[in-house]
Amino acid sequence: MPKVAKNKNYFTQETEDAIVLYNNTSSTELKNVIYERKIHYAFFKLTQNIIHTFKFYHTEVDNLEHLQHEIITFLLSKIHLFNPSNGAKAYSYFGTIVKRWCIIYNNKMYKNKVQKVAVDELNNDHNQAYTLDSTPVDDKLSIFMDQYIENMTTLIYQVFPKETDAKIADSILELFRKRDLIDVFNKKALYIYIYEMVPNIKAPRITKVANVMYDIFKKNYTYYLEHNYIEFTI
Repeated sequence: MPKVAKNKNYFTQETEDAIVLYNNTSSTELKNVIYERKIHYAFFKLTQNIIHTFKFYHTEVDNLEHLQHEIITFLLSKIHLFNPSNGAKAYSYFGTIVKRWCIIYNNKMYKNKVQKVAVDELNNDHNQAYTLDSTPVDDKLSIFMDQYIENMTTLIYQVFPKETDAKIADSILELFRKRDLIDVFNKKALYIYIYEMVPNIKAPRITKVANVMYDIFKKNYTYYLEHNYIEFTI
């Protein structure tokens, strides 16, 4: 593979232009050259930074570069969908795809680990098996919250077609994902967290997005408590 200059600003305008050129090129050979020289390193650093920034460490691989390879392969399968005329930058567009991929993958891996621990404990007679009907309310809320986060992440652009609203919603979901690590859950503190993730946003817009998310949460959680299974609707 040709050597690529490893600039600190890895996703530059040159990268943006290369992705557009890649999509507008019909020659497979030329596409490969453009990708190797102008795009691969940017995708590699993008996936690496997102994995470490958001601590997506629930994985079944020992080497995170193997996970990056999976994500980059997925990005390549979606690269033709990028259209700069929609107003989004490639950095933001593909960064969102990487975060959504990692969130879904991490949630799946985390659940697999939890289920494995639960099975091991049952086999060792450490715990008694419970039906959903006998699950404590706190546990039900935790179970539902994990499912709510996963479903809202998948459907986020259906619920919030505007990019800014989707970013606000994703920042709120990120707080939910890290709820066990956050010590202060008061309104002011949460708004500060969101401001850090979505700069230059006004409080009324955060409130509007949060209210939509709460309505979806309340409707589905009420249904879950009444019927003892989750049937997610938006």
